[in-house]
Amino acid sequence: MGQFDFSKRDSFGSKFGVIAAAAGSAVGLGNIWRFPYVAGENGGAAFLIIYVLAIVSIGLPVMLSEFAIGRMAQRNAFGAFKKLAPGKPWYLIGVMGILGAFMILAFYSTVAGWTMEYLFQSITNNFQGKDAATLSTSFDSFRTSGSSPVMWQLIFMVLTAGIVVAGIKNGIEKYTKILMPLLLLIIVALVVRAVTLPGSAEGLAFLFAPDFSKLSAPVILEALGQAFFSMSIGMGVLITYGSYIGKKDNIGNSAAAISAADTLIAILSGVAIFPAVFAFGIEPNSGPGLVFITLPSIFNNMPAGYFFSILFFSLLLIAALTSSISVLEVVVAYCTEQLGWSRKVATAVAAVAITATGVLCTLSQGPWDQLTLFGMNIFDLLDWTSANLLLPLGGFFIVLFAGWFLSRKQVKDEITNSGTTKAVFFEAYLFIIRFIAPIAIGLVFLFGLGVL
Repeated sequence: MGQFDFSKRDSFGSKFGVIAAAAGSAVGLGNIWRFPYVAGENGGAAFLIIYVLAIVSIGLPVMLSEFAIGRMAQRNAFGAFKKLAPGKPWYLIGVMGILGAFMILAFYSTVAGWTMEYLFQSITNNFQGKDAATLSTSFDSFRTSGSSPVMWQLIFMVLTAGIVVAGIKNGIEKYTKILMPLLLLIIVALVVRAVTLPGSAEGLAFLFAPDFSKLSAPVILEALGQAFFSMSIGMGVLITYGSYIGKKDNIGNSAAAISAADTLIAILSGVAIFPAVFAFGIEPNSGPGLVFITLPSIFNNMPAGYFFSILFFSLLLIAALTSSISVLEVVVAYCTEQLGWSRKVATAVAAVAITATGVLCTLSQGPWDQLTLFGMNIFDLLDWTSANLLLPLGGFFIVLFAGWFLSRKQVKDEITNSGTTKAVFFEAYLFIIRFIAPIAIGLVFLFGLGVL
């Protein structure tokens, strides 16, 4: 313990490492677990178009702003604002980001634990012969049991902490450079299987043939919210990762590549899931149960379903892990740089504190479901608080900081590497973060609160 030596600060070692790590953060359960059922509930292709527009017009500029802030300061989410705006309350953005990261990983590790259980069930061929009703009962029985979900959650958090404790270059970068190509390979295999199923064309039409009659203000706001949730905006991850990006790297190109990867995986997830859903006559708006009830039922009736169920839940686990390490790093970076803890101590303390909170989230799905606050159990409370308060507020103040507090020259110098790279998009970017993004994020915030 002591003062942190910023001259020895770790960083990413390659451009691919930056893209793999940040794309790994963005590509998580939000793309594969949440995106398909949210799209299903909101009309498929009509939702998809709005989602892609939201990513390009709002998500990408906000991501670039976070990268610029992080790299400019070379500090964690809290320290960045302390350095760039000394003596001013902008550091509260960092506080919200770190608190949001803590809450998100607590409940996220619950769902990641479910994923590990389902990968185990797939490997042991435990879905075989079970119909949808039996699978639904099995899922509810597992989710509410307490002991098994907690065990898997603990294993998942040990995996996450094991990668983070090794550092940026030898931990996060090293493993995401392996995991992200593997994730893409698995999802392509699942896509090929799905589109070759008899009757899959209806699922592809649902995803890609737009029905604009489905568009409504709530659908548009849902798409905006999903884009923010998916891209890790407002939770300190992108500022923290941005601080590890080298001064010679083009953060504009990196942000574009990461946004493209995030969107591609979300769309491929839909292509992997919806043709199978329609081929077997399942409703596309099956909700969160789509992954844990509907898909195992489909794998049971699919040729080579055993093999593809293992692939699918491996995909989910990889996506969960690449996201969880980025979220844990937000808290660890704060503890090492601001509190002067060693990385080992910071990782251990952060992981134990988050896991303890996460266990409460897991138990709130079963034995402790009667323990509520504001009418919500612990899992739902942390989910609602982070998604509807901390993330949108963090994103809102980040664009205000980048667009109005930092000078135009500061931002342009950071994005263009002091004029050594071109940024023909700069005027459009500045206009968006000053005027469009604050309004869009404000609407998402009000929608989340139920005001709109």
